[in-house]
Amino acid sequence: MLSINPKEVSTGKLHKYLLGAVGPRPIAFASTIDEEGNPNLSPFSYFNVFSANPPILIFSPARRGRDNTVKHTYNNVKAVKECVINIVNYDMVQQMSLSSTEYAEGVNEFDKSGLTMLKSDLVKPYRVAESPVQFECKVNEVVELGPDGGAGNLVICEVLKIHINEDVLDEEQHIDQHKIDQVARMGGNWYTRANMGMFEVPKPLSTLGIGVDAIPKEIRESKVLTGNDLGKLGNVESLPAEAEISDYLKNNPEAAEIVKSKDQKKIHTQAQLLLEKDQPEDAWKILLAK
Repeated sequence: MLSINPKEVSTGKLHKYLLGAVGPRPIAFASTIDEEGNPNLSPFSYFNVFSANPPILIFSPARRGRDNTVKHTYNNVKAVKECVINIVNYDMVQQMSLSSTEYAEGVNEFDKSGLTMLKSDLVKPYRVAESPVQFECKVNEVVELGPDGGAGNLVICEVLKIHINEDVLDEEQHIDQHKIDQVARMGGNWYTRANMGMFEVPKPLSTLGIGVDAIPKEIRESKVLTGNDLGKLGNVESLPAEAEISDYLKNNPEAAEIVKSKDQKKIHTQAQLLLEKDQPEDAWKILLAK
């Protein structure tokens, strides 16, 4: 058996052991605002429920291990002591992942992920309209666990109001665990889906993805492509050049025929098949071909 003294390994290595062993971990998709009212949206897998009376949720935007910086969420809850914790289901997992990209301060991750801002009733931060359950919270306290990289910051949230999509309720008005279709974090790139097992979501680019807001409207409003599909498309660093598209079609006559048909449904369906194979660059070549 491998035995490890936490003080004798690097923070990065310890982080991998902890997250690889402790799971599945629920995801707090936290919406906050800064003092100027700019929205921010970011997921955290250091999260759980800790009390029903009072109703308390806790999540932790930890200090980054690589450079000891903090996330915008941490700064926001210190300045504006309110947040919304949105529950993540499978239908939005790719968009949630895209929102974790480290965009510059002031960039709205709702726009980048293509998720919808929904005004809250009691707090200033917005809810995620696509989330099956949304908790409006006041921040009672932020407990800082240490000054060094990798240290957590416990954001202790008291739930003021809960919003539940009626589509996930059963006949007794309880949350149906099959209908809610939640996802949770495992180690590395792995997630798990309730009753469906594990699946992988590649981490967002270390460089910035273009975001769903940069996707052309006719693609963004597709009747074929899902929110998860748009999340994958938005996570590319740049769009293919015309020469790349031309070369792709020359080497893929079946794709060229679909493009030639100018049938948008067929084109979007082919792009979706490529996205299912984790080939977003090729999907873009199909979608942008003339």
